[in-house]
Amino acid sequence: MAELTFRDATPADIPTMLRLSHAGDARGKDTPPLDPASLDDPRYRAAFDEITADAKHRLVVAEKGDEVVGTLQISFIPGMPNFGMKRGLLENVHIRADQRGSGLGSQMVLWAVEQCREAGCGLVQLTSNKLRVDAHRFYEKLGFAKTHEGFKLRL
Repeated sequence: MAELTFRDATPADIPTMLRLSHAGDARGKDTPPLDPASLDDPRYRAAFDEITADAKHRLVVAEKGDEVVGTLQISFIPGMPNFGMKRGLLENVHIRADQRGSGLGSQMVLWAVEQCREAGCGLVQLTSNKLRVDAHRFYEKLGFAKTHEGFKLRL
């Protein structure tokens, strides 16, 4: 298995990150399809800038050779329960479709878990669309457990 390298994303990575995040989507009512013409929409850059300006959030890309093959966001969340235990939240975890099943997704998630551990987190959590049953098996294989039911309210 090829080794991945990880780096913080740059603005030049925005189109690739968006393509990766939409390639794995299970289409539901709350997930409109990605319009390729929208990749230059300034709202994406504004969101990127807001996320990367806060040290509690990281936008990361995973590279195999010179190609970006994965992306994820790590957020560090302070909390009151469990004596102030900090949680790591993994969001927008995606590996390129042609790389799935190669072990690279596992490598990427385990790397992110280690980043959370190094940041002092006592728990790592994530959500996954209910329709993505293959992703659920993947996360369970890595030791994640289905412990809560998630809810969304679209505003």
